[in-house]
Amino acid sequence: MKRIVSLALTVLLACSLAPFADATQNKTKKTPPSDDSSTSNVPEAFPADADPSVVPQVTAGSVIVIDALNGKVLHEVNADAPRPVASTQKLLTALIIADEGNLEEPLRVEKTDTLAEPSKLYFKPGEVYPRRDLLQILLIHSMNDVARALARDNAGSIEAFATKMNAKAAQIGMSNSHFLNPNGLPVPGQYSTARDMGRLAMYAYRNRFIRSVVCQKKMAWRYNDGRVREFETTNRVLKNYPLCNGMKTGYTEAAGHCLVSSASHNGHDVIVVALGDNKNIWIDSYRLLAWGLLKE
Repeated sequence: MKRIVSLALTVLLACSLAPFADATQNKTKKTPPSDDSSTSNVPEAFPADADPSVVPQVTAGSVIVIDALNGKVLHEVNADAPRPVASTQKLLTALIIADEGNLEEPLRVEKTDTLAEPSKLYFKPGEVYPRRDLLQILLIHSMNDVARALARDNAGSIEAFATKMNAKAAQIGMSNSHFLNPNGLPVPGQYSTARDMGRLAMYAYRNRFIRSVVCQKKMAWRYNDGRVREFETTNRVLKNYPLCNGMKTGYTEAAGHCLVSSASHNGHDVIVVALGDNKNIWIDSYRLLAWGLLKE
């Protein structure tokens, strides 16, 4: 019976890869990657007769696969190598804001909040939004100006919030990380590891609010002037793989393509952290999630 279930799951996983290939084939022109985009190529489909005992070969510089329910490490490659992690560190920003609560309180945008590139919501000084809405759009579409606004509102300044980030990181066992801003834009001395990001992902996965947001594929945003714009998730694995239920993307030239992703099936939950993957971040993360779900 167990063999039948595993075979059925692998067939489902193979079929779910088709949208990745379609997305690549339909791309007609190349555009430079923004904070969280990727132009990754898509190789052959995950084989329907995949052997759970064989770990997929991936191109990411650092990888870890974790059982999200008990923290067991299922697979790792260079998991303790310090490296920039780009916008995936917004999970830490979000965890601090969500844990401290008062999400219905209004946040008034200040001019300093708008000083961030390249991914922006383009709100204006003086506009007012609920913290909850800003936290949602941060996790779904990853705007850097939103991260600055939430950090400044929470701690008074970016520098003070970075102190809180490092304190929170130490509290949850991220022993090989140092953060200097809330959005992951490059700055000397800021780094983490796949193992530490896996620990962060486990705490974020257990936060009810964050879990309810990172699984969303799109969000309608209403500006103060009444304009409404729909933003889609930056996570292509979430868009195309039915078993994926979050979490956070990231890209800078220094960090390469990064993705913290999660998936669940029949009570089995896995988290994959892939950092520094400049070729196949989406397919690599997909393959590792699929393998993790098949792993006994």
